[in-house]
Amino acid sequence: MKRVRSPLHVFPLRAIALATCFSTASGLALAQDEAQGQQLLEGIQDGERVEITLPDPEKQLPLDDLRKFTEVFSRIKDAYVEEVDDRQLLESAIKGMLSDLDPHSTYLAPKDYEELEESTSGEFGGLGIEVGMENGFVKVIAPIDDTPAQKAGVQAGDLIIKLDEKPVKGMSLEEAVQLMRGKPGTILTLTIMRESESAPIEIKVERDVIKVTSVKSRMLDNGYGYVRITQFQADTGSQFLKALGSLEDDHGSGLDGLVIDLRNNPGGVLQAAVETADALLDEGLIVYTEGRIQSSRLRFSAKAGDVMADTPIVVLINGGSASASEILAGALQDHQRAVIMGMQSFGKGSVQTVIPLDENHAIKMTTARYYTPDGRSIQATGIKPDIEVRPAELKELDSQPFFTEADLSGHLEGQNEGDQPAKDNESEDSTTASLTDRDYQLRSALNLLKGMHILNRKSNGKAASEGQDSAQ
Repeated sequence: MKRVRSPLHVFPLRAIALATCFSTASGLALAQDEAQGQQLLEGIQDGERVEITLPDPEKQLPLDDLRKFTEVFSRIKDAYVEEVDDRQLLESAIKGMLSDLDPHSTYLAPKDYEELEESTSGEFGGLGIEVGMENGFVKVIAPIDDTPAQKAGVQAGDLIIKLDEKPVKGMSLEEAVQLMRGKPGTILTLTIMRESESAPIEIKVERDVIKVTSVKSRMLDNGYGYVRITQFQADTGSQFLKALGSLEDDHGSGLDGLVIDLRNNPGGVLQAAVETADALLDEGLIVYTEGRIQSSRLRFSAKAGDVMADTPIVVLINGGSASASEILAGALQDHQRAVIMGMQSFGKGSVQTVIPLDENHAIKMTTARYYTPDGRSIQATGIKPDIEVRPAELKELDSQPFFTEADLSGHLEGQNEGDQPAKDNESEDSTTASLTDRDYQLRSALNLLKGMHILNRKSNGKAASEGQDSAQ
């Protein structure tokens, strides 16, 4: 009678080979631990008494757990309902190792690797939102300016619970992102939970090729410039300097004040944030990073020269300001170079390093935390604004105009009455006016800058007057 062995009890040669590899790796690890020296014993080698170092048990590879891994690998290969490719299983294991560390560490397959390079270069396909995971759902960190998502009404803080008819719960972030990407012109329905809404809402977004302009600028008022940084790309630092130069050319001289808008800026390239901060600081530390390995311990300092020559600056932030935008805001805040206004930022204070495995594969892994010049870690806490200003809608009240002396019949004529400006300034830029009318936080920033400029002017005038008195 032929004996048949159940496949569940067979330990294939493949698993044995894996276990052998792990055992060899464990032996190498033990040799390294021995070199470090945890406990010394005496022994005899070649007739001479020598000291033998025993490894630290806590630093050894967990051999029992590795055996468990090979056992699970073997069981899946032999008993899963469908045949599974070895490479697929091993890649899934790598993904699991990284995704369980933190929300920002991940394995980059060829397509993911390519998309990461596209996003930092400034052109990619999709909806135009920066996302993360929270409690199993996709959370919108920030919609990117002038993209389909932003135009459709997606907001920072929204929780996406369904993509078309597919529930997000149980998906990995990579799987959700793949569903959001697609052919330009196709429609994706997002089902969203929002704090201000009692029930889920549906937003239809048309996919498009996303071309992100990193820096935008304009004049808000005579002498007051506005720079919007949507995200930090490789060339953002040079674009920022170019925008400042353009604003000064438009004004004809140095600016009286500057608003830097970092709201809903999800971050990006660390070096770009450092270059932007360097342009506005004359000296001192900008940011430093701390990690376990030497290469993750970096310090970035400003070179001499503030291109804005002490022009008052207000930086706007909110809950969608993350990562590199928090580096810039934190550096300017610690050096008291700018007033930070708005709402508390997102709080992503970690640095991810892309480590290539070969030409087409890489891992993105958290390797360090970053700290502001004063040593603050903003991980999970964010940057707290100097002046908190919540978003609000402004509505002017209709009221009857007040009568003045000039409206009285037979009033005594003033010496400069004929030089009074018209009540309605028709030369005012209606687009700029509507921008500050719609945006309460931006209007607050502009008003603060005007107040700072007036105080500086009076202070400088008083100092000049005192100088003349002392000279006499």
